[in-house]
Amino acid sequence: MGDDISSALGRATIDDVAREAGVSTATVSRALRNHAYVAESTRRKVLQAADRLLYVANSNAARLASGQTRTVGLLAPLLTSWYTSEVVAGVEEVFAHARYDLLIGTANPLAREKIFRGDARFQQRIDGVILVDVFCSEDGARQLATLDTPAIVLGERLKSVTSVSVDNARGARLAARHLIDLGHRRIGLVGGHAHLDVVHNVPTERAAGFAAALEAAGLRLPHQFVEDGDFSIEGGRRAMHALMSRTKPPTAVWLMSDEMCFGALQALRELKLVAGRDVSVIGFDDHPASNAFGLTTIRQPVRDIGRLGARLMLDQLEGFGTVMHHPIELNLVERITCGPPPG
Repeated sequence: MGDDISSALGRATIDDVAREAGVSTATVSRALRNHAYVAESTRRKVLQAADRLLYVANSNAARLASGQTRTVGLLAPLLTSWYTSEVVAGVEEVFAHARYDLLIGTANPLAREKIFRGDARFQQRIDGVILVDVFCSEDGARQLATLDTPAIVLGERLKSVTSVSVDNARGARLAARHLIDLGHRRIGLVGGHAHLDVVHNVPTERAAGFAAALEAAGLRLPHQFVEDGDFSIEGGRRAMHALMSRTKPPTAVWLMSDEMCFGALQALRELKLVAGRDVSVIGFDDHPASNAFGLTTIRQPVRDIGRLGARLMLDQLEGFGTVMHHPIELNLVERITCGPPPG
């Protein structure tokens, strides 16, 4: 119906662009929204064909033809965190280009239950849903897979639905090995969200990977060297004060987020200690402010996670998505907050 409307008005359709460029309509769709899997030469060919034909995507006609809302829901447990805002920015960037709207909500228990039980009123408002750090587990993923509404899960490795995540245990091992290689033997850990009722989540995966790396080096992580920083700046400050109050405090501390590190660095200044000289501090994220603080950290490309999640959702909505997990690479960024142990 959408192409009939366009033809009647003398406008080029996506099929016209595909014929002109000598590619499939799916490739045209991907190229026009800068999909990462489209070769640059193909993208240029499609754009040139679209320019020659004066092609303009008619989102209203497409909506009438498909019965779609052209709206995707996004649920996250904490919308005010830097991580979530970066993911959302990546998602919005891709959807804006594809002329989709984003309906954002907090993944409270009621919203989660509506999704998992396939609430009809909820599904009528959206064409698909992206879950950010909701931690649905494989049982929840199997429920999602039975619904008519496509779902993409960001932050968790799953088999039943398409998912995107970093390897949190590997990131923890990178942090531990860096401190061990510098010569540290008394190493602390600051995590958070210990109250989560899901077995496989970010804090537990990172803590397990960190402890395993220490154990492999013949070291242990005593309970007095573990604190909960609540993934906040103030929580990181309190946690570092607690660790430094020990009779024999750790010489190095890994905090599971850069925001907690900012609070930890504040605590060290209050204690007249210098990060990298008196105590080594390493984070996780590579927050934009981390470079200004000279923070050594494990970098994850957060906005790219959002971009990829949005592109995978568009693939599913267009009928050519494949259910699989998409791993995201991590790497160590060395700055000045880590050094050998003092003395």
